[in-house]
Parts: sequence; structure tokens; C-alpha cells
Amino acid sequence: MPLTTLPVLSLADDAAAFSQAIGDSFKTFGFAMVKDFNIDRALIDRAWKLSEEFFALPEAEKRSYHDPAIAGARGYTPFGTEIAKGAKAHDLKEFWHIGRDLPAGSPLADSMPPNVWPARPAGFQEVFQELYAQFDRTGATILSRIATYLGLDEHWFDAGIEDGNSVMRLLHYPPLDITDGEAIRAGAHGDINLITLLLGAEEAGLELLGKDGEWISASPPEGAMVINVGDMLERLTNHVLPSTIHRVRNPNPERARFSRYSMPFFLHLRSDFPIATLPQCVTAENPDRYPQSILADDFLQQRLREIGLKK
Repeated sequence: MPLTTLPVLSLADDAAAFSQAIGDSFKTFGFAMVKDFNIDRALIDRAWKLSEEFFALPEAEKRSYHDPAIAGARGYTPFGTEIAKGAKAHDLKEFWHIGRDLPAGSPLADSMPPNVWPARPAGFQEVFQELYAQFDRTGATILSRIATYLGLDEHWFDAGIEDGNSVMRLLHYPPLDITDGEAIRAGAHGDINLITLLLGAEEAGLELLGKDGEWISASPPEGAMVINVGDMLERLTNHVLPSTIHRVRNPNPERARFSRYSMPFFLHLRSDFPIATLPQCVTAENPDRYPQSILADDFLQQRLREIGLKK
């Protein structure tokens, strides 16, 4: 099933109508396509250019921003480091992480290291700090609509994401010499966080796993983004809203010599938030799968070990 058969939802629509539409899409597919989000197009274009310029830097310069001690939480993570849970081969990608700038003296500082900023390209920090803030606001709006869909107050998520451990990831999938073998650009996986906001990439490759077991090519139309459910929201809703399994397949041979760039925003809960099953998501037909709550940071650390970013 091509993703183009799904409707593109407008965030500018009536709040109640949008809430019902995105909730139904999340419940059925684990993802939705959304347009009319309030993120500056010129800023996005500038960010794509800066991302390409950074990944074109010499390998030694990029690696000077890699700190294995923080498990890839900030700065650069080299090619071939991350591996999908259960996969046999590491993903064919390198990436850069940008996180939240916490206020001085924050009790969350132990679980959220400060950002790392490269000396070049010029303007990198300013552009990505602003883009992070705009993604953060858009994600909060999406969650308010999901809260309404779940029968919660529209502001239910606000306290849970205040100073949340959200991360913007700049991804580079380098050109491939071969397109066979077990390694692919990103193995099949679910995201750790609440929801992921993902702009369309120039090069194809993102695929989402449908309930029928078929892979769906996910290339949103110009001006739209894919928003998918992550594992934290799946757990919180007792699988009423399922986490989306997705992958980035290797390119066709004629596109193998081209890089692929991507820029997902992983919206996380704050580190000290207890993930406890929502009572309204528990029924006789859907008993509580998670009677014991878990702190968001404990959940995150467990998953980071599974994907090879933390030993």
C-alpha cells in the first residue's frame, strides 16, 4: 500500500476534528501525515544545507565531537555504531544529536548532558537551536490533540514534556559501494520516544511496516511530515496507539552513489516522568501489559543498551 493513499491531515483544521483524525490514524497505522505545521520553511532549507556541510567535513574533525561516555546523547556518532534491536549488522549511517538546553541548576542535568557545537559550518548552532524550538512547539501541539483523543485534558502531556529529553537527529547515510548483504541504512526498529516528527528526505528509502506485514514506502508530499508513535506512547497507552516499526532500505543500484540526509525530531518525556499505563487504555479485552511503571530515563537507558549506543 503506498503512503499516498492516506489523507494528509492539516494542523490548521478545527482542533477537535484534527484530534479525532490523527488519533484514528495513529490507532490504525501507528503514524500520520501532517501539513500546515508552524515551522519556518526557510529555516528548514538552511538546516538541510548546514547538515550536508557538516557531514562533508574531514572524518577526524567530525570524530573530535564524539564522546562515547555519553552514549551518543549529544554531538557526533560515527558511521557503523548504531544497530537495530535484534539485527546482525550495524546501520550504515552517521549522525549528530542536538538536545535541550536546560536552565542553570536543573535537577535533570545528570541525565541530559549539555549540547556540543561544531566550530564549523558557520551558523550551525543558531539555526539548529531555533529549529529545535520550533519542532518542540509543534510536537507539543500534536500531543495536546492526542491527549484529547485519549479522553485526557488537552494539557495532560505538558508537565511530562516540560524540559523533556527530546532530541533532534541529523542523519547522513553515505553513498554505498554495494547494496546487498545484511547491512542496510537503518534496520527495522521502533523509536524509543513518545512521537517522532520527520520531514521528507530528498532520497527515498524510509519504509513503515503495516499491520498486514507489508512494507509501505513513506515519502510524504511536499510541505508535509510523517509523525509516528514511539515505544513510550505505546507503553503509556497499553498498545492502543501502536509504535511504528520502520526501516531505511538500501537504495536501488542507480541511486547507490547518492547520500541520503534525514532530520527526525524525537519528542521525549522528561527523564523523571513515571511511565504508567493510562487507566482508560485498560479493558477486559486489553488488560494492563505493564502493571509496573518505569521512569522515562530508565526506559531510555535500557533501549540505548539494546541498540549499541550504551555498553
